[in-house]
Amino acid sequence: MDRSSHNRLTEKLLPQFNGDTLFDAVGRAVCAAGCLPRKELYEAWEVARRVRRRFRGGRIVDLACGHGLVAQLLLLLDDTSPLALAVDRRIPKSAATLAAAMNAAWPRLHGRTRFVEADLEEVELHGDDVVVSAHACGGLTDLVLERAVAARARVVVLPCCHDLKGADLGGLEGWLDGPLAMDVTRVARLRSQGYRVVTQRISGDITPKNRLLLAEPEEGQGI
Repeated sequence: MDRSSHNRLTEKLLPQFNGDTLFDAVGRAVCAAGCLPRKELYEAWEVARRVRRRFRGGRIVDLACGHGLVAQLLLLLDDTSPLALAVDRRIPKSAATLAAAMNAAWPRLHGRTRFVEADLEEVELHGDDVVVSAHACGGLTDLVLERAVAARARVVVLPCCHDLKGADLGGLEGWLDGPLAMDVTRVARLRSQGYRVVTQRISGDITPKNRLLLAEPEEGQGI
């Protein structure tokens, strides 16, 4: 199966998820919903499971959330998080269909994901939040990082659509290609702001924009 496909997962593809794993069960729920591009399932799963290996508990805040699958997966993978806030300027109407399918498969998720249509600047963040954003385009990734740092919250981003015009490349463009220079500079900035940073990659056959940045405040560095 082409994991990078933008084609929707539908019930016709249920045989592809006939195993006993949690991922297979999620795949079946997504197929039942019939509204999510295949790429988004694999991308959200790869991000969510890596987040939960590092960060447990806390309110989930999924910024530029799209269908909000990352938020729901983070609740599913760690039941100690009380709720998730899924925020985007425009929430797809089919997000409700996907949430209903996930709630039907896991009733304990019911009522724990709140979808909010708002600008990212309007969301109040707290120090115990886990702020995530998978493929917030261009400067939105920097906005997510800035908001999380201001709250001293844990933060995870999967950057994409790097806008190099006027961007801070840290003087590295002579050695590194522009998007990589931008992401390296983001890491350096977070470290200078008292954050511990871990860098990883999700599988390249899902997306070439696969650099994952996970960061948390160093002890004693809160505001």
